[in-house]
Amino acid sequence: MDIELSRTVHVDLRSARRGAGLDDDSILTLASIWTASGSNLRGSVQRIRLGGDGVRTAHLHAVLPGSQLGGVLSLETVLVLARKGGPTAPFAPRRAGSLLWNDAAALRLQGDAPLFPMTVIDFAHTSFRENAAWHLQLGSDLNAAAMGSMLLLVNEKAPDVSAAFAHAARPGPVDRVVLAMVYSDCARIMMEHALLKEEFIDGADFADDSLGATLINLFHRLFPGRTVQDLRQLRQNSPSLFATELQAATRILKEA
Repeated sequence: MDIELSRTVHVDLRSARRGAGLDDDSILTLASIWTASGSNLRGSVQRIRLGGDGVRTAHLHAVLPGSQLGGVLSLETVLVLARKGGPTAPFAPRRAGSLLWNDAAALRLQGDAPLFPMTVIDFAHTSFRENAAWHLQLGSDLNAAAMGSMLLLVNEKAPDVSAAFAHAARPGPVDRVVLAMVYSDCARIMMEHALLKEEFIDGADFADDSLGATLINLFHRLFPGRTVQDLRQLRQNSPSLFATELQAATRILKEA
């Protein structure tokens, strides 16, 4: 889902210049920058040059693509020097871009964790088998941002699956079965992916909102009280029992 941002800022230009030791001909710029912790992406919302005198009202507005967002969305609004006018006080800023004022606001987009990125596409236009229902892509770097390392692809030509995600807010009986199957399969893929990584060990310390932290959190949620080494040995020695343990941990079809 795309996010629409808007902010109205009132700037007293005379007071701002005097407070910074600037003369009345100096040009200021008001700008906003967004940052998404889940994807580690950032961008500019808008830049407005402010000249003249008096109180100026600036309206900042942008629509951010949902595919680039996740985790905590931060919006920083700054007032900077764009161009110095005539003589200024000794302490006054002289370089363009000098910060005069800033303010920050943050919005968590979903619960306590980043959004799980997904998209619905036609597998006929990809390298995946056309009759596959879904595919989970995972990055190899556990220290990378989770939002940029995970992507669930749903085949739009699998009607029961694409319909289940479309009705996820109010799922019917068939939708609940499909969603439970996808959840269990994604958990299996993520755990198998993690256990293949040498750095995925008990006590591993990964940055917040990283792929490694996401996998560690999933492991502790599915297998509380167990160790990574225990689960790794189980997968190596008895893959079928490992699969059964995952079915039980994800409570497959329990809520269907």
